[in-house]
This record gives sequence, structure tokens and C-alpha cells, in this order.
Amino acid sequence: MFKNQPKGLIPAALSNMGERFGYYIMNAVLVLFLCSKFGLSEETSALIYSFFYAGIYVLSLVGGLIADKTQNYKSTIIWGLVIMTVGYVVLSVPVLATAENKSWLLTLTACALFFIAFGNGLFKGNLQAIVGQLYDNPRYASQRDSGFQIFYVFINIGGLVAPFVAPLLRSWWLDVNGMVYNASFPAMCHQFLSVTDPMTMENANNLYAIASSVGHDGMKSLQEFCQEYLNVFNTGIHYSFFASVGAMLISLLIFLCTKKGLPTPGKKVKEETVSYTAAEKQAMAKEIRQRMYALFAVLGIAIFFWFSFHQNGTSMSLFARDFVDTSAIAPEIWQAVNPFFVIVLTPLVMWLFASLSRRGREISTPKKIAIGMGLAGVAYLFMTVFSLVENYPSGTEFRELMASGVTVAKAGWWVLILYYFFMTVAELFISPLGLSFVSKVAPKHLQGLCQGLWLGATAVGNLLLWIGPLIYNKCPIWVAWVVFFAVCVVSMGAMFGMLKWLERVTK
Repeated sequence: MFKNQPKGLIPAALSNMGERFGYYIMNAVLVLFLCSKFGLSEETSALIYSFFYAGIYVLSLVGGLIADKTQNYKSTIIWGLVIMTVGYVVLSVPVLATAENKSWLLTLTACALFFIAFGNGLFKGNLQAIVGQLYDNPRYASQRDSGFQIFYVFINIGGLVAPFVAPLLRSWWLDVNGMVYNASFPAMCHQFLSVTDPMTMENANNLYAIASSVGHDGMKSLQEFCQEYLNVFNTGIHYSFFASVGAMLISLLIFLCTKKGLPTPGKKVKEETVSYTAAEKQAMAKEIRQRMYALFAVLGIAIFFWFSFHQNGTSMSLFARDFVDTSAIAPEIWQAVNPFFVIVLTPLVMWLFASLSRRGREISTPKKIAIGMGLAGVAYLFMTVFSLVENYPSGTEFRELMASGVTVAKAGWWVLILYYFFMTVAELFISPLGLSFVSKVAPKHLQGLCQGLWLGATAVGNLLLWIGPLIYNKCPIWVAWVVFFAVCVVSMGAMFGMLKWLERVTK
């Protein structure tokens, strides 16, 4: 797996792993945290999540431009880590949200998310550009795809551990205060405390029953207990952001200690400056245009993949909370299933590609991406059929049924496992190979920008994430899964339609 790989790959991957660990701690709880801390609706929280997630990738364009302009990729990466750390420090300060401070506290939280997004924009694409530069050496050129797959594994090692941190710290702090975790109780507390949205008598009685099960002993009024529970519940989440701060500092230390062994793309371009004739310049300009056209074609497909894939942080998190029996497992922990599969399946996928290559049946990078879109479609086809068979209503209707005491069968854990299996295999055919594709077609002087464009396509997909929870709460949930299935199938067809042209351009 690590054979014939350049020495700089592992240090770069370790730097990225630490940053991703800190990021995924926060990402695992962000939507649920916004709901529980500020009493926001799921749609509003998902909208904030979408803009934040999109901001990370849009700002990667800014980060790429800065690095390409200054020719100083390494300093840009370092500043990205520092700015992200500041954002996590702000998020880690536990302050109880009240009616009086809610506006400025939510604004401060949004500012912290901006710092994280901007720092990520400075860091992410430029580190990927440096990794791509490692494979410009002819000695390692044939290992480019496998190198980015290894790099991707390290990202997901951080993603595997991170989702366990926030639930553990939150449950620990609840236990210290004599309380018990309940995923639905914070929303009920906010509704009970709301002046503008009073509860029905039936829901109030249900609230009393749940309050007793999570630690209310009758010594305090229900209003006082709800306020205290929200404070303790969210303080536990704030503590998890301290772990994100620690992860950022470790990632910064690793990069500072190993940066001398990594290439500097800007300097290499200067060293290779050569004089060309007018005809040669015209030919090179035509080739660059063809490469950029190919890049934008693949970016268009990437938009729809990330729109479908990143539902794991929105509608799939809500599905895990509402429709799946997770009584023994916090909903956030299910996000660890995807990175677990990435780590386990990557060696198998690499073996498959290498085996086909040895037999003279090598699959081109564009074809791998097309197959990946088909596999993503299979994941949502499964969710559609399962939801239709179970006759599941919308998320809103389902929660109302549960609150009224109606017994409705919840899905088993195996549903999420199977969904994440197909989506992870699709991811392994698209994400690391997409990074490899970009590094292959990018002009030497625009490597940071082109990696930023790949992340920018992810941003556009993330801007659409709010659509999932909207359909999830308004229609029978199979409708949401059908939308994502259709998006994947159409994208796969478009990719196969462009296949011969993309393969010719990238030879």
C-alpha cells in the first residue's frame, strides 16, 4: 500500500488527519447543537450548516488564489491552521443561551464558524496541491491515484474517531450533573420555554414523563429543570470543541516540523521557466484550455455527488435520530460508519484497481468517477425501497405520532450500515480520485486555484443541502431519497457520455 510512495506523503497526511479530527468533532454535532442550544428549527439549522459547509469550499478558492499569487503555499497553510484554531476556541466557551443574549450569541457562533471556514479554505486546497506536486516527479507519477487514496484514508482516520468524542463528553457532563442523555428532550425544553409556541396539554404531559426519565426529581419547577438541562447538555458539547482546539494545535505542530521535506509548487515553476516559440505557446494554450474544460466538466458532476453524499450531516442525521432505533447509540456516532468503511475498504479498492491494471484492463479515472455516481444511486435506491415498504411518513408526521404515544416500528441499525457501505464505496471511486484528476490536469501555475475549484464544486453541492431536510419534513421520506437517486443516475449518465473525451484529454 505504501510501496513506491514519496516520503512527503505521510507527513502531509498526518497534518491533514489532525485537522480533520478537530473538524469532524464539530461537524458531527453542528446541526443538533444549533437546535439544542438556540432552539432553532431543523430547517434553519440545516440552512446554517449548508452555508457554513459551502463557505469552507468557496473560501478554498480564495486560499488557492492567495497561495498562487504569493507563491507561498506553506505559510498560507500555517495561517489556515491558526485561524481555524481561533474559531474553535470561540466555540468552546460555554455560555447559556437566553432570550436576552440569543441574538449576539448566535452572531458570535456564526463568526466562529466563519473563522473555521476561512481557515479551512487557506489550508485544505493548498495542502492537496502540495501532495499533487509530490507526484510530478516521473518516479512517482504512476502512483498518483493510489497516493491520493492513501491521503484520503488518513483524513478518515480522524473522521472515524471524532464522532465519538462529542457524545462521550456530553454524556459525561450530564452524568456529572445527575442527568441522562435524551436526543429529543432539548427540543421539547425549548418548546416548553417558548412564549410564542406553547405546548399542547398532551405534549406537556409527555414532557413531564421524559423529564423524570432524564433526571427531574420534582425538587425544582419544570421550567427551572428545562433551563438547567439545556445548559448542562450544551456545555457538554462545548467541551468537545476543546478537543478540536487540541487537534488543530497537533496538526500545526506536525506541519511545522515536517514542512521542509514537502515541495513548494511556486518555486518549482520558477525553476522550470523556459522560452517558447509563438507556435509552441499557441499549442500549450490550446492544451490548457482543453484541460480546464475537462476539469469544469468533472466539477459539474462533483456538485451533484456532494449534494447527495453530504446528506449524512443533515437529512441522514435526522433519519438516524427519528426513524432508527438508536436508544443505545447517539445519532452523531453513526457518522463514524462512513470513515470506518473508508479505512477498511480503501485497501480492497486499491487492490482491485491494481489487479485490473496488471491484467491490462485498467479503469481510467473519469470512468471510476462515473461508476461511483452509479454506486451512490444504489444507496438511495435502497433507502427508497425500504422507506416505501415500511410506509414511513414525513419526519414531522413521524415525530408527532411518537409524541402522541402511537407505536411505530423503527428501522434497525443495519439500514444505516448498508446505506453507508454503498455511499462509501461510491466515495472511494470519486473523492480521492477526483483530487488525483485535478492534480493531473491543473496547469503548474494554477495548482492551488484548481484544487480550490474542486472544493468550490463541493461548496455548490453543499449550498443545496437544505433541500434534503425540507423534503424530509414535508413529504413522505421516500420522496427525498428518490430525488437523490435521480440526481446520481443522471450524473452517471452525463459522465459516461463525456467519457471518451475526458480520457483523451487526460492521457
